[in-house]
Amino acid sequence: MIALVMFFVALLLLIFGIPVAFAFGGVAMLFAFFTPDIGFEVFNILPFRIYGIMSNTTLMAVPLFIMMGLILEKSGMAEKLLISMSTLFKGVRGGLGVSVVLVGAILAASTGIVSASVVMMSVIALPLMVSAGYDKALASGTIAASGTLGQIIPPSIILIVLGDVMSVSVGELFMGAVLPGLVLVGLYIAYILLRAYLNKEVAPALVSSEKVGVFEILFAIIPPFVLMLAVLGSIFAGIASPTESAAFGVVGAIILSFFNKTLGTKMIKYALFETMKLSGMIFMILIGATAFSLVFNELGGNDLILDFFSHDIGNVWVFIAVSMVSIFILGFFIDFIEISFIIVPILVPVMHAFGIDPIWFAVLIAMNLQASFLTPPFGLSLFFLKGAAGNLVSTMQIYKGIIPFILLQLLALGLVILFPDLVFAWI
Repeated sequence: MIALVMFFVALLLLIFGIPVAFAFGGVAMLFAFFTPDIGFEVFNILPFRIYGIMSNTTLMAVPLFIMMGLILEKSGMAEKLLISMSTLFKGVRGGLGVSVVLVGAILAASTGIVSASVVMMSVIALPLMVSAGYDKALASGTIAASGTLGQIIPPSIILIVLGDVMSVSVGELFMGAVLPGLVLVGLYIAYILLRAYLNKEVAPALVSSEKVGVFEILFAIIPPFVLMLAVLGSIFAGIASPTESAAFGVVGAIILSFFNKTLGTKMIKYALFETMKLSGMIFMILIGATAFSLVFNELGGNDLILDFFSHDIGNVWVFIAVSMVSIFILGFFIDFIEISFIIVPILVPVMHAFGIDPIWFAVLIAMNLQASFLTPPFGLSLFFLKGAAGNLVSTMQIYKGIIPFILLQLLALGLVILFPDLVFAWI
């Protein structure tokens, strides 16, 4: 029971806004100190755990993919891509929304940075959608949901983290997540076109006198597509590991930035500093979570949860349902990094006890965690969107707009649960 108290104290601190690494580490030290049977001796192996984290070749891909995304964000590629893509759907009701979803998917596959995708599309696409007569709620929901596709479409940072936490191949996770990601893209597009068909006022056709040539469109679409193909293709073909592909992706992003004439010391300095800050945050959380897990396991927390699911419940589908519902509800209050490092390690032993395929279960978790970016009150994509949009849309319009897309995410999650072959088709 002390382990459960420890778990809920950590969650409470996170909900009140205490920095994640300090909440995990502080709770671990507190409970170790006040539990006579444990004491600070439990932390004797912590330096070895930290050394293992720092030398983990899988986790080395995280800062590299972050840097690749940041360089592409500043290269101007995304802006050209969105403008060019919108001309392809000119004259189609809901076409501008469809182009936003497709650009979001391409950015997800080439950058994977949710904040960059949401902010960029909020600045460029949102004014265009509003001026074209789009319903502000639909426009807001489309942009926020499209920007979060980077959480499920490889190369996704969360898939790399889950691969390490669950001790599964990141390359296989990438392959397993491709079709579920495309299913989600298809559901988004179908919803937008259906809304536009049922009510022509919410998503009118784009009428523009501006003409964009075929070659201009190709030059906007082909470079990120080639980079995506090179990075993911090398992983899928077994030519390179995710870390090696991420390093190649950074080089490719620099080359694209050079040809876009945006490469400079200022941009490289920005990418390096932001990469350092984001990577430092992720690894500090991981170190705090490691300290937490040492004390939690010593208190018998994992054994308690394993006994509860395998003996008291004893049903694999009940376990999956409880896991998915718990992660979804926690996503309203804490973000995906915290859930990955505090909740997922607790679920992994139960997963193995039930004989659940870890690749399939990891994809389910990743799809569920994607919703945490959209669920109020702490959905990060909502903050990014509101911050970039200013007074163009209200907070209530944003909340109203994301509800259908959250439901579509849950529908996609249900489809992957019912049809596991969506995950294993390419593995």
